Amino acid sequence: MDDTEQAEGAGVEATHDDTPEQAQAEQAMSEEEMIEAAIRAGEEAAENDFKLKYEQAQAELADVRRELAEAKEASDGAAAKVAEANERAQRLQADWENYRRRTAAERLAEQTRATEKLVTALLPVLDDMERAIAHARQQQLDDAFAQFVDGVDAVRTKMLDVFAHEGVEAIDPKGEPFNPLEQQAVGRVEDPSQYDETVNDVYQKGYRMADRVLRSAMVTVTYGGEKRPAPEAEAADEPAPATEAESGAPEADAESASE
Repeated sequence: MDDTEQAEGAGVEATHDDTPEQAQAEQAMSEEEMIEAAIRAGEEAAENDFKLKYEQAQAELADVRRELAEAKEASDGAAAKVAEANERAQRLQADWENYRRRTAAERLAEQTRATEKLVTALLPVLDDMERAIAHARQQQLDDAFAQFVDGVDAVRTKMLDVFAHEGVEAIDPKGEPFNPLEQQAVGRVEDPSQYDETVNDVYQKGYRMADRVLRSAMVTVTYGGEKRPAPEAEAADEPAPATEAESGAPEADAESASE
């Protein structure tokens, strides 16, 4: 037997010669390794399970966020549609109100034009009635004819009442300053006693309806007098109202107090 074989034999013998304590220590180390391996395996399994659940939770969270985004987009779209519908409804309401106002204004304007046309057509009839009444009143009338004239005058009065109800009023500017917007001068009369451009006589009364002149008054206008002062100057020339001292009111109060 050579030296190598002897050494191997000695090693085997040494292995078989381990003490019980060494064997127990080796067994304990093997159990610890198994426990550690089991712990590591459990930790890895738990970690893998946690990762799986975390990934599932992240996926669910992503789905929820996507659904929320879709819901918000749908909500924003619905809100935009509601706002658009409200705006359209308000615009339609405004158009309807404008249409009603425009229609009412057009109807009123048409009624006004029709009334103006009718009144203008009746003015010559009214003129003839007034001239006939004035001429009849200058004659010697018996009672029957006088009553007839009074009846015609009553009809004229009713016609004027109807005109007044429609806003029609006469333009009878005798003694007033000449106004070319409402009057038509058919002659000039020299009269130094009146201001220049004063209506001397009215040959035919005019009529206005609201602010619209239906027919201008036919008048004669004076000349040869003084120029009419401005309205401010006329107001300054008017006497001031009497005060209490000038009117004697305090004296009356003193007399009543003494009584």
